[in-house]
Amino acid sequence: MEHIYPIFDKMLSRADKESLLKQRGLMIWFTGLSGSGKSTIAIALERELQNRGLLCRILDGDNIRSGINNNLGFSEEDRVENIRRIAEVGKLFVDTGIITIAAFISPNNRLREMAANIIGKNDFVEVYVSTPLEECERRDVKGLYAKARRGEIKNFTGISAPFEEPAHPDLSLDTSKLSLEESVMELLDLIIPRVTLSMEKY
Repeated sequence: MEHIYPIFDKMLSRADKESLLKQRGLMIWFTGLSGSGKSTIAIALERELQNRGLLCRILDGDNIRSGINNNLGFSEEDRVENIRRIAEVGKLFVDTGIITIAAFISPNNRLREMAANIIGKNDFVEVYVSTPLEECERRDVKGLYAKARRGEIKNFTGISAPFEEPAHPDLSLDTSKLSLEESVMELLDLIIPRVTLSMEKY
């Protein structure tokens, strides 16, 4: 071991990763009711960023609840732990220089504040998909609102559990008024300056 020098013991830094990828890591955190359009916008945003040569990763209920959080239910304690784990995983991606997109209801400011604190507020962009409940329920893509109205789903956000609107989101998008393309363009205007590295670093 005498030939191992201390400099080689150090893990590569975030700056090293970002320099390799030629982008800055950032968390884009979508919040909003079920059916508001979070996942649809997230997927479209990921494609647009990829088209610009930017590496992204989406975290949403389908890939988180079925894997790392498959032991969690929907009690208050489990909802908190769900968001905490998502934020911790998100921080790892962001610290690797990856633009990370999280699409979760995260129904109150306390949960979103916790996520922002874990990830780091300078790396956290809060996007409120503010589509009204009436429109979300009209769409009812997964039939969840109908089940909630019949009492088949307990603690369903917007029906039998409250949703607290973000106090100061970085961006609000109402998909009952904005097209998908318009929503993505507004996001790109916000995000691209945040993830672009200055060329003088190379």
